Amino acid sequence: MLVLFDYPKQAAYDKVLPKNKIYELAKPSRAIRDRFAAQIEKIVWKFVLSSDTINLPVSKSVEEIAVFEISLKTRDLDENILLTIDRAIRIPIFYLLTFERQVKSIAAYKRPNEADSSKWVVDAYFESAWLPTDAKRSALPVALDLAGLYEQMLRRLMPEPPRTGETLKVQVERQVQIRSTQAEFRKMEARLQKEKQFNRKVELSAQLRSLKNELEALDS
Repeated sequence: MLVLFDYPKQAAYDKVLPKNKIYELAKPSRAIRDRFAAQIEKIVWKFVLSSDTINLPVSKSVEEIAVFEISLKTRDLDENILLTIDRAIRIPIFYLLTFERQVKSIAAYKRPNEADSSKWVVDAYFESAWLPTDAKRSALPVALDLAGLYEQMLRRLMPEPPRTGETLKVQVERQVQIRSTQAEFRKMEARLQKEKQFNRKVELSAQLRSLKNELEALDS
């Protein structure tokens, strides 16, 4: 998805977020801290989307949305780094990853735990393509409150549009199932190409057709 938002100037925050602060809050393993050091140059809290900055009412699930800009040392970023940040800071976060004059958006579906609202659940991550840093930005979606804004922003990052009446939670679950089925399809396809026995090839071909039908059903 080609999605970069034009965040309002009045929402600018521009505060460096020290890695040590994240370590203090999330208590990541040594291996994760090493990945922070190897892959991240700097983290800046760029914008705060709140009732004060963009004049949208809060909701039970979303009281504020943060936008972090992460300057990368390498093009690839371990997703566990984002997961660590999301666990440390318990509000929805949209990330802007920057590397060599390119930028991409990425965010996870993040919500309070239904059994314990003091804890947060972080589901699958969705991301845009890499784009030039001067690429055209889209205005923030029109919404009635911060929860509606968050939902629309996250949906813009998903590869498949929502079905009629589909909730955000159900859409995320369907996207996760599509990813899982696609991965299984690719593995099965690779096994078919290597298989020499005719009977086994027929069996694998049937399984591939079944997975293809499943994907078509999930995509529709």
